[in-house]
Amino acid sequence: MQNVLIIVHAPPYGSERVLSALRLATALAGNEARPAVRLFLMSDAVVAGLANQVDAAAGGGLREMIEALVAQGVPVKLCRTCAQARGVHELPLIAGTAIGTLPELAQWTLEADKVLTF
Repeated sequence: MQNVLIIVHAPPYGSERVLSALRLATALAGNEARPAVRLFLMSDAVVAGLANQVDAAAGGGLREMIEALVAQGVPVKLCRTCAQARGVHELPLIAGTAIGTLPELAQWTLEADKVLTF
């Protein structure tokens, strides 16, 4: 089984990079090859992991995409240092996501067959 790590740095709003990362993660998680997919949100992307955001997009939004990935067993972590720098480390997160650390990201990177960044 392949192990794919997706690291997202981009802000969740104002560009489509987070959306593209989540779409790819969803496609990989649902692929018949069943690769192990992990998602690590860094920099401004940590904001996408906050609970209770309302997205005006019809048919869902980033929150619902992250919830669906979690439901499929995809580990989703938010960089602790990045969340602290933005003052969001103590805010509620989307259920099933967690604060992660750089040593965890390093371990995920070493275990990955492919690392993709957005």
